[in-house]
Amino acid sequence: MKTEPREKIRIMVVEDHILIRMGLMTISEIEPDITIVAQAEDGEEAVAMFRKHRPNVVIMDLRLPGMSGIETIAALRKEFGDMPILVLSNYSSDGDISRAIQASASGYMLKDMPLKQLVEAIRAVHSGQQYFPAEIASRLPEQLRQSKLTPRELRVLQMIAEGKSNKEIGNELGIVEGTVKVHVTNILNKLHVADRTQAVTTAIKRGLFDVR
Repeated sequence: MKTEPREKIRIMVVEDHILIRMGLMTISEIEPDITIVAQAEDGEEAVAMFRKHRPNVVIMDLRLPGMSGIETIAALRKEFGDMPILVLSNYSSDGDISRAIQASASGYMLKDMPLKQLVEAIRAVHSGQQYFPAEIASRLPEQLRQSKLTPRELRVLQMIAEGKSNKEIGNELGIVEGTVKVHVTNILNKLHVADRTQAVTTAIKRGLFDVR
């Protein structure tokens, strides 16, 4: 059975360190569905490059010369509206993480995390999901963790309640099993539970869906 090609993920990297930018370029070489179409060293250049290249995912450093990463996110959203923005930072302080989320970042990754995990995060935010690794999600202030489940996450949770496996969910929704796993991770993080059973129980208690 012939599979449909994935939509190309077109990335703009906003990072003032050239070695980091060069390292990120390797993603384009090893992942056929991902390409880096623009690079910027500061916030003003980021706005100009976005205007020119119209990427569909932005990878953003927080510590930039001139405009900060947070200010750059605000500037991009003001001119271009909502878009997936994945923060990639050396810093994991609660303040940095909180400010990024309050600025509506779609995810937060540390630069020393494995490349495989970064690729997973890129695909997740491109598909409209949030991505916060467990070590980041566990430290989010409580009020920032009260995220609502997206319609897709709610559908995945309903199918979990029906006893379906990740593979079965993926087949029914037309997505790969890895994407289902990302949805499940986001559901567990948002509901603050440890496993699928607890997620279903919590969702039913909160009235997120009815038991069939």
